[in-house]
Amino acid sequence: MVVLVIGGAGYIGSHAARTLKRLGHTPIIYDNLSTGHSFLASGFELVRGDILDHSTLSLVMKRVEAIMHFAALAYVGESVRQPRKYFRNNVEGGLALLNTAVDAGVKKIIFSSTCAVYGEPSSIPIAENTARQPVNPYGTSKLFFEHALEAYDRAYGLRFASLRYFNAAGADESGEIGELHEPESHLIPLALQAAAGTGPELQVFGSDYPTPDGTCVRDYVHVTDLAEAHVKALEHLQAGKASFAANLGTGQGHSVREVIATVEEVTGNPVPLRLGPRRPGDPPALVADPRRAESLLQWQAKRSLREIISTAWKWMERRRQLTTGVL
Repeated sequence: MVVLVIGGAGYIGSHAARTLKRLGHTPIIYDNLSTGHSFLASGFELVRGDILDHSTLSLVMKRVEAIMHFAALAYVGESVRQPRKYFRNNVEGGLALLNTAVDAGVKKIIFSSTCAVYGEPSSIPIAENTARQPVNPYGTSKLFFEHALEAYDRAYGLRFASLRYFNAAGADESGEIGELHEPESHLIPLALQAAAGTGPELQVFGSDYPTPDGTCVRDYVHVTDLAEAHVKALEHLQAGKASFAANLGTGQGHSVREVIATVEEVTGNPVPLRLGPRRPGDPPALVADPRRAESLLQWQAKRSLREIISTAWKWMERRRQLTTGVL
């Protein structure tokens, strides 16, 4: 199947493109490279364009049978400061993508959604029937697109899968692609940078949460596990089955202190850190109930926290070597 990977030069999109190719599909990457990197699309057809660029998008849409949509702005704090930017890209851009797909007769789309649509849930683990009550513009923009998908399914027969990620982490086992954000805001790469001495000391936000060690607990899922779930979702729709939403996580939470301890084990280096106050809006724990994805897709996250951190470390070391010319 020919699949248009919107945002395929980004972190998760580039891993999805590799997984599609490995499993016999033909990905075409579409990216404006505002946050993506062309080298992450190496080996694939790359069409440079924005989802609001109707003429470029329409041309490539005629060549595909399905879409995977990863092209969203995804910094929670920035979304609070600049909601206009987020609603333009994630909502207006998303609607432009849907309209172009419908006009071209494309009938299948896999959407990169998020656990942020749930806001601050009242119970853990989080199942799909938990109320969707986002608490920031980023989560609101993702929820809007989920509602749009539901409406377009009913009206136009556009079948969809909304895959709600928990904490995507890790890198391709080859070490050739991985997480590369500017600025970096995710715990694992920041902890690895601190351990390597290539970044500042790690800021830990809150040590007095009602969790076993006082730090936040999150469900970390390997990016390759996520990519494999996207392909299984595509094949589910290809088989003529109904649209659905599902959580993608391991069902197991790890605290910030557990992550730090594992980083120290993998790297052999201490992680310099500084304890600070809680960030407003950070729930004590966010852990997925992944049983729907397991049942519908026969998918399960297979890679452990240690594998997540080991592959992220391999990617970071490779990037450092390439940058310094020491291989």
